[in-house]
Amino acid sequence: MRTSRLAQLFFLATLASSAFAQSNAPALPSQLPGYRDFSTTEARWDRIFLAAPDARLAGEHLKTLTAEPHVASSPEDYKTAEYVARKFREAGLETEIVPYRVVLSFPIKVQFEATAPGGFSQSGPTPEHVDGDPSENDPRILPPYNASSASGDVTADLVYANYGRPEDFKHLVDDLHLDLKGKLLLVRYGTNFRGVKAFLAQQYGAAGILIYSDPADDGYVMGDPYPKGPWRPDTGVQRGSVGYIFEYPGDPTTPGIASVPDLLPAKRTPLDQAAASPRVLATAISYHDAAPLLQRLQGPVVPRNWQGGLPFTYHVGPGPVRVHLTVQESYDLHTIWDVIGKIPGTDADGEFVVAGNHRDAWVYGATDPSSGTASMLEAVHGLGALLKQGWKPRRTIYIASWDAEEEGLIGSTEWAEQHAAEMDHCVAYFNVDVSVTGPDFSAAAVPTLKQFIRDIAKEVPSPQGNSLYFAWQQTSAEAAARRHGTFSARQGNAEVENDVRVGDLGSGSDYSVFLQHLGVPSTDFGSGGPYGVYHSAFDDITWFTKFADPNFKLLQQQARVFGLEVLHMADADVLPYDESLYAKEIGAYLETARMKASQEDITLDWSAAATALQQFSSAAAAVSKQQQHPPTNPDALNHALRKAETDLLDPEGLPHRPWYRHVIYAPGEYTGYDAVVLPHLNEALDKRDAPEAQQGLTRVADALQRAAQTLSSVAK
Repeated sequence: MRTSRLAQLFFLATLASSAFAQSNAPALPSQLPGYRDFSTTEARWDRIFLAAPDARLAGEHLKTLTAEPHVASSPEDYKTAEYVARKFREAGLETEIVPYRVVLSFPIKVQFEATAPGGFSQSGPTPEHVDGDPSENDPRILPPYNASSASGDVTADLVYANYGRPEDFKHLVDDLHLDLKGKLLLVRYGTNFRGVKAFLAQQYGAAGILIYSDPADDGYVMGDPYPKGPWRPDTGVQRGSVGYIFEYPGDPTTPGIASVPDLLPAKRTPLDQAAASPRVLATAISYHDAAPLLQRLQGPVVPRNWQGGLPFTYHVGPGPVRVHLTVQESYDLHTIWDVIGKIPGTDADGEFVVAGNHRDAWVYGATDPSSGTASMLEAVHGLGALLKQGWKPRRTIYIASWDAEEEGLIGSTEWAEQHAAEMDHCVAYFNVDVSVTGPDFSAAAVPTLKQFIRDIAKEVPSPQGNSLYFAWQQTSAEAAARRHGTFSARQGNAEVENDVRVGDLGSGSDYSVFLQHLGVPSTDFGSGGPYGVYHSAFDDITWFTKFADPNFKLLQQQARVFGLEVLHMADADVLPYDESLYAKEIGAYLETARMKASQEDITLDWSAAATALQQFSSAAAAVSKQQQHPPTNPDALNHALRKAETDLLDPEGLPHRPWYRHVIYAPGEYTGYDAVVLPHLNEALDKRDAPEAQQGLTRVADALQRAAQTLSSVAK
């Protein structure tokens, strides 16, 4: 029986290998970090897995998932949960649909009326429309709005505030001496998270903001608008939450605890006291509606870099345009549904891997997030093919379809907070959100996993020919220059490698709770291109098949990346972390901060941090040798490798936002998406607060020393 089984596996692997050879697949490596012997059984599992994800099936998933609008907590959202759960079960995963009761907001009335001297009047918002799109008139489509906005009714002069960045507000107040209290601000999408725009408006006393997409950023200045091209049409609106996820993500009334269905009301923070809940009105409009307002503003001409793509000169105001803005939203408890699939592992030590994608969408969500869900389902199809051949992972695997990500990373945050006590055993979280908008692959990760994802890319065939890694090398610089919309968090903060760039993790997707709250090493990836329909009604199957991935080959590629991440992390003998790269990158972060402090004439004592970094670097180098020649029983080594990331958490968290506990990475308080490294230290330097900066530096040193001691305990 055993001989027959091995022969069957070898035959299947040979067939898979032959099929791949015909598609110009890259050769599998003879060895990979973390494996004692990759070239035998593990390589055969890779071949069987890689042959399974199917482009046609991925396209069928996408069409099913995008057949109806499916905003979180809607009946259509539950239908997608049932579909995902069914596919999980068909693949052989132990599957459950896990409900949470969370606060969500939905529009009751969103309206503006504008007037200006000379008889000008305008009301809106204008409905989204392009000629020829078959799905824009579905009555279940919610009108464009910004979730989590305050509710109210205000009439005020309008002021143009560019992107709503700190430097934009500084120019208006300090240089132009404008009083923004009680004003309504017109700001354009881009450069920072929309919630940061609302947060800054709140800090400066504004009554509200109207956020529009300027054609210079993702409209006709970039290329032909939809339906002729992939860019935003004039009535297209970017929906989105303005909740303050840089304070904490998840249900705003339950920071740090899970919003399980039977949670007592007394356990909830009142919404009007929740730090993540905005106090200003906010709504999203199109550049069709923004143009008449901008054209009639007077006051100073804007600085050159504030000028957008509309065909007239922009002015700051205030007025003479006055806007009456009404925003009424409901704030109620709603049920959302995470779908969790499990493949039990054979490892008695209890380690596990989590991989996830969110399922909810503002409207149809063909790219965001259903391209990711389709890729995930084909990765699950591949894992199911392995299960049918008798494969059992060393570590337990959880595959998660998160709900209510769009409203503030809610489904992932609530699940992880519910299971926080177990997360010391979670060796990695792998995220995919917007899987495909075009052919340009990119990735972000903690430094320990940057080489890991490069190694994955070397095994995956690209639709362009050769390996994905080769295609990534060829296009990475060009793609970075033209990428728009969802991957602003992919910027790197250190140049310490001569290899394809893997960015750093900020926020804006479901890895946030795992890395920044619970200290789980994480990755994120996507394949980008021209994408002007982000969060609009036009992000549908018609746009996707016309401009993103007509034959669904990129979805297939991404399924292979996602599945190999899971497979390699679940089956590796020793966790394939690169602690030495982590040490190099932290060293670069510290040097950049030291130069910043010097330029600002801020004197700090760097000695403890320098000593701790040296200890961490030495321990990392010693552990690297251990990983190359692991002991027969690697449990202690794996435990130390995993604990070293948890050692980088500070129990007290960041000042004023203690939910974020990672001393190396956090979303920027004034960027939201982009990663701020050494956040306590660097944000104190930005405020020129030397005592606070010294405290932040001390916490970095303490964390590095903890991690060094952990690694040293197993280094020989």
